[in-house]
Parts: sequence; structure tokens; C-alpha cells
Amino acid sequence: METEAVIASRWAELEIMDRPALRTAWAKAFEEAPPHFLSMIFMRKALIWDAQCRRFGGLTPNIKRALNAAAGGKSVGGPAPAIRPGTQLVREWNGRRYQVDATENGFVLNGKRFKSLSAIALHITGTSWSGPRFFGLSKVTGSGA
Repeated sequence: METEAVIASRWAELEIMDRPALRTAWAKAFEEAPPHFLSMIFMRKALIWDAQCRRFGGLTPNIKRALNAAAGGKSVGGPAPAIRPGTQLVREWNGRRYQVDATENGFVLNGKRFKSLSAIALHITGTSWSGPRFFGLSKVTGSGA
């Protein structure tokens, strides 16, 4: 059955369920009973979301991290800008100038290949940094990640 049809079918099932049936479906989907105060429409929406996640895959790790940060009261910036092959990034650190070349497979510093800017920042500083932050590609400033 086509994916959209499966989800539409599940939505049709949920629409005709009464409260006890929705509570049972919730317990099956989320492995715990729903709070008593939830509305039926909220339970239907949560259950269809669960069905979509199971069918299409859930949230990406980056989205989960951003949601957790937002829930914790932290500001959430957008993703680091895409860096195209051929881009050169320059950073001065402790009086020394570093030039990094972006390639199709990662980054090159002094002829050595790195998978990420964060790996380069670690190599340069000896401490864990956000690579995009270290090279000034994100709006957040400060030391360490």
C-alpha cells in the first residue's frame, strides 16, 4: 500500500475511535497510559504523528538537539551555512594563521585531511570546539563548545 494511503487509512481509523479506544491506542504506541486531561483531538494528532514517524522516520538528531535546547530555555540558531568545495577559511589563533580548504570529502589543513571543521579546531587548539563557531561561521561567540 502506498505510504500516503497508509497514513490516510490510519487517520480514518483514529477519527472514529472513542476516548477508551484512543487511550488504548496511545498506550500501545507510547508504552504508557496517556494523561487523563488530554483531549481526543490531541491524542489523534499525537497518534498520527507517531504513525508518520514510524513510516517515514523520526526527527533527525540535529532537530532533537535543537528542540531539547529550546525546551531548556536556550536560544537555538539555525544550521551552520553550507561550505562549498573550493572555499578557503582563515583563522588566526595564538598569533598563528591557519588556512583551511574545503573539498568534496571534507577539509584540508597543511596537507592533512579532516572530516570536519570541529576536528580541525580540536587539532589547532587542543580543546573541543564547534568548528563553525571557531571559524566564525555561526552567530554565537565564545570559547569551547
